[in-house]
Amino acid sequence: MQNRVKNADFAAKIMDADAAAALVPNGALVGFSGFVGAGAPIHLPLAIAKRAEALHAQGKEYKIGALTGASTDPHLDGDLAKANAVSFRSPFMTDRDMRGAINTNETEYMDVHLSSLAQQVEAGFFGEMDFAIIEILGIKEDGSLIPSTSIGNNQNWLNYAKKVILEVNCAQPESLEGIHDVACLPKVPFREPINIKRPSDRIGTPYMKVDPSKVVAVVVGESKDRVNSFTPLDEVSIAIGDNVVKFLQKEEAEGRLPKGKLLPLQSGIGNVANAVLAGLERAGYKGLSCYTEVIQDGLLALIKAGVVTEVSSASLSLSPEAIEDFRENIEFYKKHIVLRPQEFSNHPEVIRRLGIIGMNGMLEADIYGNVNSTNTMGTQMMNGIGGSGDFARNGYISIFVTPSTAKGGDISAIVPFVAHVNHTEHDTMVIATEYGYADLRGKSPRQRAAEMIKIAHPDYRPMLQAYFDEACKGENGKPAGHTPHILSKALSWHDKYNKTGSMK
Repeated sequence: MQNRVKNADFAAKIMDADAAAALVPNGALVGFSGFVGAGAPIHLPLAIAKRAEALHAQGKEYKIGALTGASTDPHLDGDLAKANAVSFRSPFMTDRDMRGAINTNETEYMDVHLSSLAQQVEAGFFGEMDFAIIEILGIKEDGSLIPSTSIGNNQNWLNYAKKVILEVNCAQPESLEGIHDVACLPKVPFREPINIKRPSDRIGTPYMKVDPSKVVAVVVGESKDRVNSFTPLDEVSIAIGDNVVKFLQKEEAEGRLPKGKLLPLQSGIGNVANAVLAGLERAGYKGLSCYTEVIQDGLLALIKAGVVTEVSSASLSLSPEAIEDFRENIEFYKKHIVLRPQEFSNHPEVIRRLGIIGMNGMLEADIYGNVNSTNTMGTQMMNGIGGSGDFARNGYISIFVTPSTAKGGDISAIVPFVAHVNHTEHDTMVIATEYGYADLRGKSPRQRAAEMIKIAHPDYRPMLQAYFDEACKGENGKPAGHTPHILSKALSWHDKYNKTGSMK
């Protein structure tokens, strides 16, 4: 503990998690650290959940608002949700129990682009932030804070919160020190261009800062990041990855991408994202760069293989095996990785200026290119939009990837009309499934539909074609118009699934 908390003033504020949790009142708006399971405090949320359950048993109300970087650990989102201790949650989340609380309206939820939340909090859109609860590796003699395995919105929360609780995680290696690049944007309208000209550029310092007078407690403990287990690549995910590579190679051949080097890449989370990265290695690429928000197993492997030489990210989200590799080779990886706040990793200006190739997953897309990333059957929140909108709207090329079906083939990922729209046809350029890719750039709605039907699962292509053909004939004696639809049937596939368990 003495090695991790080297500042005497902060050391004097050390207390256990239960005592620190008692400082957080009912109704408080709390900014937690954590980005895709990495760098989230564990002991404080557990203690807050326990306190909430005890107060509820006494018939007393206890709920807090929770703002984070992105998704967190099950002991944060999950245990707080199970304790019915969260009145409001934003932004991205992936926890099953929190999802249940949101979809039963026990917890109010606002989906926000990851690049936008800090600015909205600073502007006061969510009210005052009462507490920040932030995981760190340690505190230096001068009071500087050593960040953990994610940056997310941590420095912003330290700036905005009226009070701060620090959770020092002794389980994270001290050798992480130096990998971070912490900076903050000035307030609107005093912002200037961000001086990031390539992913490896640094514009800040390796440490976070906090006003010592705001720190009311320091909790010291040990906890591991939520680990992500990725299934081995299967035929479908490999085919999707290969189709994305085919598209990129076509772009190189036609002079729209630099040959052999592409442009900086962004890759979302999950097995399909890992498959896309693996496809780049099979294609023989070397010396690529990434400007992304999450480092997964696939990206770590590409760094080790020399396929990728520089990466900017907001978080590390790794499997147990990858965590062990990262720790054993941390000095090597530190030469290639910069971890920075998400308002920089996802900033529209940087994404557009560097010409990022954004690659993200989705739930469904319609024949005209509108994409649903968040709501199953239109109403049930899955995870949230995350950073996909930041990269889709502002990237040089926006690519969405998905298997063509879900639920054993009962759900088609390509539908007549999406039941919820996160990314409009205006921001969607390429969609890839295991059956190919649809290049939607420079095409009218009818031309887009023809391309989209080609990449749907063969079981659904005749149904899509029949819908499109009928839509093109028009309704009630009226011509079909620019974007043909049959309004009475546009969402009939979703309605059928809800009634029968299958879109077929």
